[in-house]
Amino acid sequence: MKGIILAAGQGVRLRPLTNTIPKCMVNLFGKPIIEWQINTFYNCGIRDISVVTGYKSEKIISPNVSFFHNKSYKTTNMLESLFCVREKLTGPIVVSYGDIVFEDKILKKILESKEDISVIVDKNWKRYWKLRFSNILDDAESMIIDDEGFIQNLGQKVHNIEKICGQYIGLMKFSSKGVNTMLELYDKAKLQSNSNQNILNAKIPFEKSYMTDFLQYLINNGQKIKAVEIKNGWLELDSINDYNLYHKMYEEGKIMNFYKVN
Repeated sequence: MKGIILAAGQGVRLRPLTNTIPKCMVNLFGKPIIEWQINTFYNCGIRDISVVTGYKSEKIISPNVSFFHNKSYKTTNMLESLFCVREKLTGPIVVSYGDIVFEDKILKKILESKEDISVIVDKNWKRYWKLRFSNILDDAESMIIDDEGFIQNLGQKVHNIEKICGQYIGLMKFSSKGVNTMLELYDKAKLQSNSNQNILNAKIPFEKSYMTDFLQYLINNGQKIKAVEIKNGWLELDSINDYNLYHKMYEEGKIMNFYKVN
C-alpha cells in the first residue's frame, strides 16, 4: 500500500498564515498538517509515501517521503496534481488531500474496504459544518448513496439538503484494478477533452477539473465507488476562520468532540 498526499495548493483563504509557507505546513495543534498525516500513514503501516508539491515547495520538509512537483499548480487542481505522480500510480494506493487531518481509525476503516475504489464519507457532517458555516449549504456538496452503499452522485452544488447523505472529505483508496481503471478513464477523458470541451466539467478547462468531477465521471462510466461511512474524526483546514476556530476549541478542550488529538 502506498500513500499519496496532494499538497500543491496555495491556501489563499488561509492568509496571512500561508504568505510564506504552503497550506500543508501550517501548524495545527503543535505540528504541521502534513506531519499529522504522515504519522497516521505510518501508524497504519504505510511507509511508501509521496507528496505532490506546488506553492512554496521548498518549505515542505519531511524525511522518508518522495517529492513530486506540480509546476502548473497555479493553473491546475487536485486531479492534475495526482497525475504528477503517475509513476507511483500502481495499486493499491491511498490518496489524501493535503489540507486534512484524520484519526488512525479513519484510515484503517478505508484500508479494510474490499472494493476497487472507496471514498470516505462523513455521515455526521451537519454537526461539523454548523461549526464552520452560518449556512451549511454554502459549502456542502451533493452526496447520493444507493441502498448497497455505492455513490451515485457527488460534488455538485445543491440547494436541497435531502440530496446530501454525507460529505466527501478528500480521502480515497484504489486497489490495483481500481488504479488501472482510473488511469484508463483519465487518459480517455483527457483525449476527448483536448479535441472538445472538458468532458469532466464543461464549465472549466480540463486541467482545472476537480477530483469530484473525475470520480463522478468514473461512476458515469460504470465504475462502482464505495462510500466508507464515518462519523467525524477528521478536520479540514481551509480558511483562517477554520484555523482560529480549531485553536479556540483546542484550548477549551472541545476539539476532541470532532478530532482526537494524539
